[in-house]
Amino acid sequence: MTSAPVLPDGWRLVALDRVGSTNDEAARLAEQGATEGTIVWAREQTGGRGRRGRAWASPPGNLYTSTVLRPACPAMRAAELGFVAALAVADMVRDGRSVRVKWPNDVMVDGGKVAGILLESAIGQGGTVEHVVAGIGVNVGFAPDLPEMRYPGATLGGTVEAALEGLAAALATRLAEWRRDGFAAVRAAWLRCAGPLGTEVDVRLGDELVRGRFGGVDGEGALLLETDAGPRRIVSGELMGRAA
Repeated sequence: MTSAPVLPDGWRLVALDRVGSTNDEAARLAEQGATEGTIVWAREQTGGRGRRGRAWASPPGNLYTSTVLRPACPAMRAAELGFVAALAVADMVRDGRSVRVKWPNDVMVDGGKVAGILLESAIGQGGTVEHVVAGIGVNVGFAPDLPEMRYPGATLGGTVEAALEGLAAALATRLAEWRRDGFAAVRAAWLRCAGPLGTEVDVRLGDELVRGRFGGVDGEGALLLETDAGPRRIVSGELMGRAA
């Protein structure tokens, strides 16, 4: 694709050659009143970041975007949008390739990580979300090889422009589903794309490593783990196993 990406109706593209962080730029625009569907897209990031403050390699050749969302939901529901974003990335993968989502918001293709997702929210005085910036980076042309990466990388292939167009369309569709049918429908779709229930996994909780069997996620998106000491509900952590 060589023409400008086509976005869903009402969505707006802010295209940049180079930026420190697309999330920071999208947050700045959101604070100035940018509407939902404003996508900040950069060919290169110089200060990209992932979950827990990890640096995210962002040279030209892959897709780096941050989308302004205005879900008008209680703060406790903002994390649901991470599952929405993960499903949107999974929807981009061509038929014939193995795609899995991994809690809380990784997407794996043919056993390798293909995307990074970082949500950052602004909460109003009444406890309602004012906006969410959904930062989504997708490996299109190459997979970064970083020492801190827990999984091998994978690539989507094609052009960055086509990936952007596909992501925007999928994200709009999944957002509409979330608004129409609630998190229950998103959760069901996510579980269908996750690893099998009962898969052995490790979860890092700070300095603690918890081992158990994947039991899905509950209605609030928390990880359910069956351990030898009994069931556990995990709200925040890093899943270290190769499935789910």
